[in-house]
Amino acid sequence: MLRSSTRRQFLRNSLAAGAATAVLGPTIVPSTVFGADAPSNRITIGMIGMGRQAYQSNLKTFLGFSDVQVVAVNDVDAWRLDNAKKAVEKEYANQKAPGTFKGCSAHKDFREILDRSDIDAVMISTPDHWHVPMATAAARAGKDICCEKPLTLSIAEGRVLSDTVTRYARVFRTDSEFRSHQCFQKTCELVLNGRIGKIHTIRTGVPAGDIAGKPQAPMPVPEELDYDLWLGPAPAAPYTLQRVHPRRSYDRPGWMRVLDYCEGMVTNWGAHLNDIAQWGNETERTGPIEIEGTGKFPTDGLWNVLLSLDIRYKFANGVRMFYSISRPYVRFEGDEGWIEADYNTRSIKAEPESILKSPIGPNGIHLPLKGEKRDFIDAVKTRGQTLADAETGHRTTSLCQLGHIAIRTGRKLRWDPDAETFTNNETANRLLSRPMRSPWRL
Repeated sequence: MLRSSTRRQFLRNSLAAGAATAVLGPTIVPSTVFGADAPSNRITIGMIGMGRQAYQSNLKTFLGFSDVQVVAVNDVDAWRLDNAKKAVEKEYANQKAPGTFKGCSAHKDFREILDRSDIDAVMISTPDHWHVPMATAAARAGKDICCEKPLTLSIAEGRVLSDTVTRYARVFRTDSEFRSHQCFQKTCELVLNGRIGKIHTIRTGVPAGDIAGKPQAPMPVPEELDYDLWLGPAPAAPYTLQRVHPRRSYDRPGWMRVLDYCEGMVTNWGAHLNDIAQWGNETERTGPIEIEGTGKFPTDGLWNVLLSLDIRYKFANGVRMFYSISRPYVRFEGDEGWIEADYNTRSIKAEPESILKSPIGPNGIHLPLKGEKRDFIDAVKTRGQTLADAETGHRTTSLCQLGHIAIRTGRKLRWDPDAETFTNNETANRLLSRPMRSPWRL
């Protein structure tokens, strides 16, 4: 188990390594070599973090691809790590001819995966506070990266992440599946092809899901958990069950309600629905110019993320956007009608209804429709750009975080999306970077 001093040394060494490592150029591979099932033609994946989302969704998808081989898994929880290793080996044992499967390695320390030259890419499915440290380290190690949303805990982190991925010429996929749902893809396609005329308003909603938790006294760290490594770049804090995740279970974890590790629903589901808003508004690589909002935080307890939110944005193109906790949907309103996609029903409705039957000709805008993992693997092969790269993921997360900052300051904020700074509030500018009480510094 890493001691606190070892953790501090690792965090300092990670930064030093990043400054000293030479830029890695892209590996150009002709797509024609990737048709067969030969092991040498497969993209090798290391899974970093094997909690609920990774075990129940991300891992299963990659295991179903004939052109992918999951060769390593990582988690600081030994029970989860063992489950993941067994799941990989069971699936491949069923798929492969006798004697051809060599097994899957298991690692408590994610750095061991990054050190392996036989791994092409990583899937990062850890708590949010680890996303940027791991993703930037992976980029420096020459790995392509698929990373769970929301990508970051601060806007400053997001800029570091996007710039690092660009510097090291890595393929990056923000792992939100909403661009892969036909209802959202079709909605944006119709909007971008002018079927509702000029957009003037966007409305997005996310479900309620975060509640105030009662305080818990410090507890002994479970024998299966390396808690020091779980904390990583987060502030030192005593272990409690509500701070981390349930033991030997994949139920919803407590860390999703603690600001040191996650911002709660404002970015958690907001990174899904507001990404669709950015896509349809053609602002996925920029941001709003004005933000204001209200919300309610818990008054006590460990769980301290927003319980409610009501955020208003204005973009340079004149579009106004309203974001609140209600239900997961996106609605675009224009001067010739409106169109709305609902996540719960996976349905689209519009006024006039004829919008939905309006054909898009060959010269119109046609958005691709493919699964997010498939999108990532295809881009790894071709060295192309994914549908939601690091810059897009950063801008979507920062859209949510701008609203979070507006709620915290209680002010109407003016934002320069090019400089990524507030032009009228220095208190808000200080919230662009999270104060860290550990040795980690970006």
